[in-house]
Amino acid sequence: MGTQATKSVVGHYVDGEWVDGDGTEVFESENPATGESLATFRRGTEGDVDAALEAAADAAEEWRALSYVDRAEYLWNVYHELRERTDELGEIVTKECGKEISEGNADVVEAAHMVEWAAGNARHPHGDVVPSEIAGKDSYMRRKPRGVVGCITPWNFPVAIPFWHMAIALVEGNTVVWKPAEQTPWCGQVVAEMIEDAGVPDGVFNMVQGYGDAGAAIVDDPRVDTVLFTGSAEVGHEIAGKAGPEPGKLAACEMGGKNGIVITEHADVDVAVHAAVMSSFKTTGQRCVSSERLIVHTDVYEEFTDRFVALAEDVAVGDPLAEETFMGPAIEADHREKIRRHNELAIEEGGEVLVDRYDLEEEEIPEGHADGHWVGPFVYGIEHDSGLRCLREECFGPHVAVIEYEGDIERAVEIHNDTPYGLAGAIVSEDYRQLNYFRDHAELGLAYANLPCIGAEIQLPFGGVKKSGNGYPSAREAIEAVTERTAWTLNNETDIEMAQGLSADITTRDE
Repeated sequence: MGTQATKSVVGHYVDGEWVDGDGTEVFESENPATGESLATFRRGTEGDVDAALEAAADAAEEWRALSYVDRAEYLWNVYHELRERTDELGEIVTKECGKEISEGNADVVEAAHMVEWAAGNARHPHGDVVPSEIAGKDSYMRRKPRGVVGCITPWNFPVAIPFWHMAIALVEGNTVVWKPAEQTPWCGQVVAEMIEDAGVPDGVFNMVQGYGDAGAAIVDDPRVDTVLFTGSAEVGHEIAGKAGPEPGKLAACEMGGKNGIVITEHADVDVAVHAAVMSSFKTTGQRCVSSERLIVHTDVYEEFTDRFVALAEDVAVGDPLAEETFMGPAIEADHREKIRRHNELAIEEGGEVLVDRYDLEEEEIPEGHADGHWVGPFVYGIEHDSGLRCLREECFGPHVAVIEYEGDIERAVEIHNDTPYGLAGAIVSEDYRQLNYFRDHAELGLAYANLPCIGAEIQLPFGGVKKSGNGYPSAREAIEAVTERTAWTLNNETDIEMAQGLSADITTRDE
């Protein structure tokens, strides 16, 4: 496999084989920077999902019977492939989802880190010895796999996030059925090839390419014990609503955000500007943790805004394969149109346009890339108002509000929390009391101080509160979603003695 996509039609990976499936429809993977087709893939059907789930269910007992270490050995093979082929796969990520090349490579490195963590954790202690009230008893907490895990992942991290889900699920003894995002099926194909090359037993890992109907078939099937989802709030809440009422089924969903950065009167403005540009425009604003709100104290508002606007006017939008590029294209034409609608909404609701590079100048578009989905930064100043849709609805693009505030850190955090989301956020301040107040009172799952609100590390929880999610599909927290805990108590004595003073005497009618 190389960085030139296959010209043949690619199918699904089910029960250890590449199959065409029972559908006849196909779809294209498109390079968002050029508009060209990269490869053609078969669109999965309910029948294809059924076959994958049957394979996963059949393989579950034998896979869970292996030791942690034996299961992890397969993942170490994947880890070495990811490390050895970072540049190659990073270029595929960039070609298929439009992230500039350092981000494409970082996506693969992040995947390797997650596999390393999951495989390494196999040799770490598992479970807990819990002191019993009764001296003659030993009590333990043990974990066992939940069974079949359905993984549904987004296009913006097409290698890293699948391994957030699947590496831990597999090492913990579950089998997997995965649906990659329809925008990045080539990355999905490569990941499946790596797992196949690692020798993972047939049926333990399965992949079905396709659209939302294939994902819905995974969610709805009673053979799926856990659903791990990363994507939009709309889809995530639908999944949680379906899985929640079903006995024994669990959905861990990490969703979007309307993330904010608080820049106080005690901010280092150099740090603030740098953090804001990274948070708002890296990945063309197409991260669930990207910042769309900058909440700036009046004392530093003018200096910060002037400098932020100057950089937003000048950040390099261009060919994502070029090292000098800071921002690549939007993922697809429909998403570019969505960004336009959000920009127009901000103007309709009273925003003062400070930067509008939505339609790039002709000379900014790289030669040979005229059919790409190009979009530049959009920045507007606006007064905070709880009723404004532009300050509450996620755009998922380079669309940023600058909000001036007066008063103390309590007021800044009040504005920050005035959104239905609660995923990521940051504060820039040299006052440790302000930092600690933000840490303790900001309603979010990922908090940063004097940093961008992007750049999570895999060993930390990743997820949010409120509309942003009900799960943390990374590292230790993902283990909670893919395992069941069993409290195991063993009596070492010949007599039975109960806790809480409960009598163990058995009396009869004659007594």
